[in-house]
Amino acid sequence: MENIMSLSEKPLENTTAQLTALFADRTQRMKASEIRELLKLLAQPDIISFAGGIPDPAYFPREAFAEAMSKALSEQAASVALQYSTSEGYTPLRDWIVGYMARHGVTCTRDNILIAAGSQQALDYLGKIFLDQGDTALVTWPTYMGALGAFNAYEPRYDRIDPQTNRPVEDVLADAKAAGGAVKFAYLSTDFANPTGVTLTEEQRRTVLARADALGCAVIEDAAYQELRYRGEEIKPILALEIEEKGDIDACRTIYLGSFSKTLAPGLRVGWAVAAKPVISQLVLTKQAADLQTATINQIAVSEVAHGVFDSHVAKLREVYGARLQAMLAALERHMPEGIAWTKPDGGMFVWVTLPRDMDGAELLKEALKANVAFVPGGAFYADGSNTNTLRLNFSMSAASKIEEGIARLGQVIRDQM
Repeated sequence: MENIMSLSEKPLENTTAQLTALFADRTQRMKASEIRELLKLLAQPDIISFAGGIPDPAYFPREAFAEAMSKALSEQAASVALQYSTSEGYTPLRDWIVGYMARHGVTCTRDNILIAAGSQQALDYLGKIFLDQGDTALVTWPTYMGALGAFNAYEPRYDRIDPQTNRPVEDVLADAKAAGGAVKFAYLSTDFANPTGVTLTEEQRRTVLARADALGCAVIEDAAYQELRYRGEEIKPILALEIEEKGDIDACRTIYLGSFSKTLAPGLRVGWAVAAKPVISQLVLTKQAADLQTATINQIAVSEVAHGVFDSHVAKLREVYGARLQAMLAALERHMPEGIAWTKPDGGMFVWVTLPRDMDGAELLKEALKANVAFVPGGAFYADGSNTNTLRLNFSMSAASKIEEGIARLGQVIRDQM
């Protein structure tokens, strides 16, 4: 019996080895998301987790979605909700987005909009249509690790986009050419960025746009957190500023990405891209080859809820999350030892912590887990894996009492390591 089993296992092992040997070279750049792995900790009741960058499910507009889904599945509507639809997206939802964008200074039509399965899918599509092997993608330092994951498969080289840099444009172009490609786009989040929580001023946004004009590259503006402002005045998106300069969205190089994941419901996977029509046309072709369309019923449900309760629901989120942000900032003041610095965001979901240079966030996490507190080590947010003496804290998922207790535990762990 033992010999029979060993013989049957060998072909399986050989076949698996043959298949994995056939994987494209680009798969070597695909790595597991540290956040996805850390989210598993949320299922453990004794862990106070500041790891996930996710909304609190207690505040999902459940009743509004139940009503929307029931309406979509009624006898009259089900033939549309359960059927194939256009790749561009559900027309009433795109029309709602036209109005939403106008409120933020972006004049566009539905033909400037593509509905995607979350803005994460749009990031993957943009990597696919812009990046050849060896091309340069400019990113912030640190940047959203999901963007790095989306772009990595297309084998780019990463360089830094910094509104305050004095580095000559000619040097950036020369470095890109020496690496065997061209500068294709600058990717950044302008409001309450993941992971730092930092917001770019209007002047910095204009600087990024001017630099992209000089480089001849696109700008990918990730606005996933734009609605989650708890204090201060709204700053116009880069795309709005560019339209003011150039007069027409179809003359603009900025591609704006929006999402309903942080405001309404991430599980439905509905986001959007707004850009010049030639870019949208290419994104549509890319989507047709990938998944044909975003789920029709999900788009219909999001459209109904957005038309009905978006503003009132977002107002509630701002109240709840804003209080939690203040609770975290106050707890950090109380419990962090000297030598620890952190950002003070005006919105979003994250606070970014900088440790002394000789401390490592990944090593600190191992000790913090023993105290039943979790966070995301900062090194994963850098394209080169540097600056490991950093970490990201999320406050949207925890009540004030949990935030106080968790930060107190974390502060003690840091003291012990110092």
